[in-house]
Amino acid sequence: MKKSWILILIMGCFEVLGFAKTDGKTKINIILKEQSNVTELMRTANSFPTKAARRDFVINTLKRQAEESHYHLLSLLNELEANGMVEEIRPLWIVNSVSCYADETVIQEIEKRNDILTVYPVEQLPLMDDVEAVHVERGNGREIAENLLQVNADQVWELGYTGEGVLVGLIDTGVRLTHADLQGRFWDGGTEYPNHGYDFANHDNDPSDQNGHGTHVAGTICGTGVSGTQTGVAPDAKLMVLKVFGNNQQTDETILLEAMQFAVEHGADLLNMSLGWPDPSSSVKRLHRQACENTLAAGIVAAVCAGNIRNLQYLVPIPHNIYSPGDCPPPYLHEDQMANAGGVSCVISVGAVDFNDTITYFSSVGPSTWTDVPQYNDYPYDPNSATEIGLIRPDVCAPGLNIKSLDYNNDTGYTLLDGTSMATPCVAGTIALMLSKNHELTPAEIDEILERTAVQLSEHKSNDFGSGRINALAAVNAVSYETVSESTMKAAVYPNPSTGDFTIQCDGMKRIEVFSMDGKLVTSIQTESPVQQLHGLMNGTFLMKITTTDGVIVQKIVKL
Repeated sequence: MKKSWILILIMGCFEVLGFAKTDGKTKINIILKEQSNVTELMRTANSFPTKAARRDFVINTLKRQAEESHYHLLSLLNELEANGMVEEIRPLWIVNSVSCYADETVIQEIEKRNDILTVYPVEQLPLMDDVEAVHVERGNGREIAENLLQVNADQVWELGYTGEGVLVGLIDTGVRLTHADLQGRFWDGGTEYPNHGYDFANHDNDPSDQNGHGTHVAGTICGTGVSGTQTGVAPDAKLMVLKVFGNNQQTDETILLEAMQFAVEHGADLLNMSLGWPDPSSSVKRLHRQACENTLAAGIVAAVCAGNIRNLQYLVPIPHNIYSPGDCPPPYLHEDQMANAGGVSCVISVGAVDFNDTITYFSSVGPSTWTDVPQYNDYPYDPNSATEIGLIRPDVCAPGLNIKSLDYNNDTGYTLLDGTSMATPCVAGTIALMLSKNHELTPAEIDEILERTAVQLSEHKSNDFGSGRINALAAVNAVSYETVSESTMKAAVYPNPSTGDFTIQCDGMKRIEVFSMDGKLVTSIQTESPVQQLHGLMNGTFLMKITTTDGVIVQKIVKL
């Protein structure tokens, strides 16, 4: 190890408190009082028959809320910008907030407004890079990286699941777009985003990697191995490259939220966030959790690193040793958490083990607590209590020591890195494999399957290993093709599958709607008859939503 990661952590613990300033102006985040009720948002979203339809509903609802509540504030800020008192106004809808650079008099005036919950200076985060990269030789004969073999990813490929059709939003330092092992693995952003993503740190269309962290993470998700070593868990998945660290290797929470918002809006199926804040303020924690809750409501799951500060608890002790947003709750609550249950979000928190399934010296240790954030005030922690156990973190672990993946310095190279940052994309790649088998899996289903199929390394879900080290083969085998929830009400649909027409028989039918698997409405029929013919479908798999006088029935139908 050539670089002192202790020194970097100490830098992080203090620099994270610094506030970005330019020309006497401070970068601030303005949180509006009106925020989404995630419980109501998810309840309504879940009434839609497909993941795509649920996502569209959540996006449109959050956008509408932000547009209405931002109107007067943005009018004021635009006027102040014209007078040179405000710069770089950036509204967000993933949480209802606006960031900008403003001078002190403007900040004081904004704080007085009755539509504002809070105003605070943004917190700078340096990239937590704990070791120097160790450059390694190209593989011979298309070798498979050891971490992929450890989680049995190669056996999943033999079943025909490789991540095809799955889009991963990679929120990191960018990616070397010309690396041979990533060619053909990038999101097509069209003419608006020609380089497969966006640089939110510099606000331009060039998300190229100037550090190496993001390229290494990308390789673990979907590196194809054409240069000699198969590094990608899901080699046919696609990457949306979302750069959030500038060339100074710093970011802030508003930049992170812009990237999350972009990924949600532009169709990412899951997020990888190998980053985090050590012991952030309650304002930053609140912002992270609100964003992660709304991302969950949109049906998107995120693999997030737990952090690399396990043996620095004298500086960042339990229950603050987990990075944020890795300290946000998961989409599924394990039975061991039920003694102290609380809310949920999109985050699957990831710790790191070595090749012997031993916890690494750096992998951050839980639990976390949310009693320091008044808006949530859940997951209380008392080390002497049998019930106030905090929020168990992480959820799962994956190999994170001496991980071989892609080098950003050339187009065919590989390098070794350590960290929960390296374990996280192994989990993201496994999720991509699961989604390539069944794209309709919900975040809760994904999390539950990962946890229940993990190799158990402790008697209960623990604050070291979570539920254990992931097993990609067991997880994919546990995925069912049929995950559409069926009502207790029944409708007879025959024949199904069909080579021609379908007959639907059900008492009290009012409307029949057929959706493609990407959520688009194919046909809609109003009816008062208990028997209805369905004609003219193209070949494929569809979801049929039958609205009756007693409720809604959703069934899958197949046209051959």
